[in-house]
Amino acid sequence: MTRKYIRYNPNQNYLLPPNPRDWLPEGHLALFLSDTVDGLDLSAIHAYYNKAEAGAPPFHPAMMAKILLYAYCKGIPASRRMATAVEEDVAFRVLAAGNTPDFRTICQFRRLHIEPLKGLFKQVVRLCQNAGLVKLDVVALDGTKMKANASLSKNRTKDALTEEDARLEKEINDALIAGIKADEEEDRIYGHDKRGDEPPEFIRNAQKRRRFIRDGIARLAREEKDKVEAQEKKIEERQQKEKETGMKLRGRKPSSPDSMIDDEKKANMTDPDSRIMKTHSGFVQGYNGQAVVDCESQVIVGQAITTDENDVQQLAPMLNEVLLTTGTLPGMGTMDAGYWSEKGVQEAPPGIELFIATKKDWKQRKALQALPPPRGRIPSSATLRDRMERKLLTKRGRKIYKMRGKTVEPVFGQVKDARRLDRFLMRGKAKVSMEWSLMCTTHNILKLWKHQRKRWKKAAS
Repeated sequence: MTRKYIRYNPNQNYLLPPNPRDWLPEGHLALFLSDTVDGLDLSAIHAYYNKAEAGAPPFHPAMMAKILLYAYCKGIPASRRMATAVEEDVAFRVLAAGNTPDFRTICQFRRLHIEPLKGLFKQVVRLCQNAGLVKLDVVALDGTKMKANASLSKNRTKDALTEEDARLEKEINDALIAGIKADEEEDRIYGHDKRGDEPPEFIRNAQKRRRFIRDGIARLAREEKDKVEAQEKKIEERQQKEKETGMKLRGRKPSSPDSMIDDEKKANMTDPDSRIMKTHSGFVQGYNGQAVVDCESQVIVGQAITTDENDVQQLAPMLNEVLLTTGTLPGMGTMDAGYWSEKGVQEAPPGIELFIATKKDWKQRKALQALPPPRGRIPSSATLRDRMERKLLTKRGRKIYKMRGKTVEPVFGQVKDARRLDRFLMRGKAKVSMEWSLMCTTHNILKLWKHQRKRWKKAAS
């Protein structure tokens, strides 16, 4: 006897056109994201298109933003994979409402609207605040090293970059002269579908490489100039103090400004803004992604990209980012020893109580386990470091510092491991900052979606 199956007819016509939203179950992430984006302010993107009255109409900014954000939620940062998903994935098709932007259109949208797309982070954080997700009682700050779209092998010294720049200039000039003299080879050089007055592909690539190389040379020159000026200022301040007191100051004299010049310092030919960064597993060519995370909800309330190899300069800037994003400062903040410096603590915005490790993480944990809580009054001679170490040894200090390990580190795991967003595809600090912002924005959208699902289930029961 033939087994009966549930009715299946792939050619079945519909009597009435279906609502695309019905293709997805109620409460689906794509539907939640669509409703969320509909409530966001995209006026800056609309203003850009309103200036250009001529030409074919562009795709709607809300649709493009939905595709981009949903793709990052699903761990799809590449524009080609996004374009494929728009054609094949039901959720993407619902968000696109039947439109099929190709990968170039998606890529161009992302490149054209760097600042407006970065601005979505603040709007989504405010939505999380309105939903009661963000308490800001305690926040944790940390950084993670992310690979750039560049290779370690492409780092060169300033002299090597200058030589490469000269070589490429000669290569470009020789090719252009040869092209002018060899009119009969125009089709071979430029291709049959070109006018003949544009430079060949290999020349355009060489010109692009020259731009990156010159950016690298300029960056090294700027850093060299800043170091020399800082050293000159240090020497001048020391001399002024000695003049005022009439006595030689103790300690080693500052080195001469010329000693600050490092001929071996390198810049990357592919992405001059990126840096060589040390990680637990070795060295990467990359950027340092900073995130401030609300300890109760794991919502990211402040984020930024820096090219600093360490975190010591990031304490005050990142706490100020939280203020700009949320409109208020957290009550307490906890950080590892990478953020500790007396200068950094003094520059931090007033009103937030800090719990910062003064030793490497494993040493700090060992100290907290071995040493008893402090007793008695704080000695008047205690330095800022002494006071911080004493505070971390208290019962309250141990509890607050312990929150760091189960707050910000899991967030980096959710972004880099669970969603596989562990490297940047774009080049240059501005574009990479936008990419990091999208990663953090979509992390928060996922947190908000899960929070709302819990509320819906609770209301349904």
